[in-house]
Amino acid sequence: MGTRRAPSLRRSAPVAALALVGAAGLTVAAPGTRADAAVPATIQLTVTNNSGRSEPVYLYDLGTQLSTGKQGWADAGGTFHAWPAGANPPAPAPDAAIAGPAPGTSTTIRIPKFSGRIYFSYGRKLVFKLATGGLVQPAVQNPTDPNHDILFNWSEYTLNDAGLWINSTQVDMFSAPYAVGVKAGNGTVRSTGHLKAGGYQGVYNALRARSGGWANLIQTRSDGTVLRALAPGHGIEGGALPANVMSDYVNRVWAKYANSTLAVTPFADQPNTKYFGRVSGSTMTFTNSAGAVVTSFQKPDSDSIFGCYKLLDAPNDLVRGPISRTLCAGYNRTTLLTNPNQPDTSGAGFYQDAVTNQYARTIHAQMADGNAYAFAFDDVGHHESLVNDGSPQQAYLTLDPFS
Repeated sequence: MGTRRAPSLRRSAPVAALALVGAAGLTVAAPGTRADAAVPATIQLTVTNNSGRSEPVYLYDLGTQLSTGKQGWADAGGTFHAWPAGANPPAPAPDAAIAGPAPGTSTTIRIPKFSGRIYFSYGRKLVFKLATGGLVQPAVQNPTDPNHDILFNWSEYTLNDAGLWINSTQVDMFSAPYAVGVKAGNGTVRSTGHLKAGGYQGVYNALRARSGGWANLIQTRSDGTVLRALAPGHGIEGGALPANVMSDYVNRVWAKYANSTLAVTPFADQPNTKYFGRVSGSTMTFTNSAGAVVTSFQKPDSDSIFGCYKLLDAPNDLVRGPISRTLCAGYNRTTLLTNPNQPDTSGAGFYQDAVTNQYARTIHAQMADGNAYAFAFDDVGHHESLVNDGSPQQAYLTLDPFS
């Protein structure tokens, strides 16, 4: 997304439209590419409130205007407003809230060509501030964040000349349930993000039942309202989850590939593009088919794995980034020991090791279609909760029941 996040929100799920090449070989259009049918300057987004909650709902459309690169917000009619200059310390941002639907009703707004987020909150407006570098977004792993006690969530989207990409995301947290959808040019509607019946409570119950600190990811308000479960990287950051929670698995991966080879074929449509990894000391080095060294990785810590950054940094290139995304998925899904040919995209063997990303495992298990964005490169193998269309007629955001 184009808006500036607080440092701890740097791991948000990538909207596929912003990547030139997806981690598992999905080629998508770069912003500005013409679609077969022209995409209008704005499209309708219908927000339906099936939550069963009585509090007022507030909506926000925040992001970067693709035609200018400016950061700002859109009003209910889809008109873009650039943020004013920020300050140090950060100053309050203009009130960008849009009144959301009452329980059992829908509200339709228009969204412009943007790369951004649709926030929604229950009961209270969110607090946004502007720093000298841009918008500071909620960082609820920080107990002093002004949004910490607000029940809210967000979807991420890109609308450009090539179409619409919109997802539900749990990369930073699991919270108020919702689903996204798009009406395609042929009139069909596709959606994703719905939980199974009982899935909302099922996620929290499963985390509470896990030993090792996973229950500590859950944040509860003083009135007893369960607000969210933090993603494990944020849990490590705040001390809720042990920093070495993935170390045993990493050690076993390191031992395995000191004596054997890990093959990575990062592009599904380029089966002859392969890289081969071997461990020596603290380094895993990758070579190409000609035997030339192309990149190397230091032994990752748990936070690097959960965030797919730091020691698993993934630049938007054609070598290191695709290898790193593949490794990130393999570590989170714990398939690197059971399959020396990555990416493993089948899903059948995901999260089977005793040491795994229990947060991602739990969320996927409770999704109606099995898809989620529980870590940044959950799109490896197309297990992400994303819908897109090149000629979108309308978008949807459904606020789902909590029970």
